[in-house]
Amino acid sequence: QVQLVESGGGLVQAGGSLRLSCVASGRTFSSYVMGWFRQAPGKEREFVAGIRWNGDSTYYADVVKGRFTISTDNAKNTVYLQMNSLKPEDTAVYYCAAGVRVVTDPSRYGYWGQGTQVTVTS
Repeated sequence: QVQLVESGGGLVQAGGSLRLSCVASGRTFSSYVMGWFRQAPGKEREFVAGIRWNGDSTYYADVVKGRFTISTDNAKNTVYLQMNSLKPEDTAVYYCAAGVRVVTDPSRYGYWGQGTQVTVTS
């Protein structure tokens, strides 16, 4: 079992920044890869970024590439999503997830956090 707890969401103006955190726990969480997803009202959940716990490989959706950065802190069992130059279209509930491989399909991830709301105003 893997438990994931996100934090760091909030309300920010366009052009601003937020850093999301996802703390992982459980006996085997380090054997998984981690992904950040988001879901806006009325839309499907979409892949944002992914990373392996050793940090040697990162993956981004084109819409966030160059603005968002995913990283890990193994000592704190935490995955971060640094979000810069935020846009109103980034507004969504953001989820972290653990899976076997970094893929964009959310159904391939077996563990999910509860989500954290990010709202970007224009």
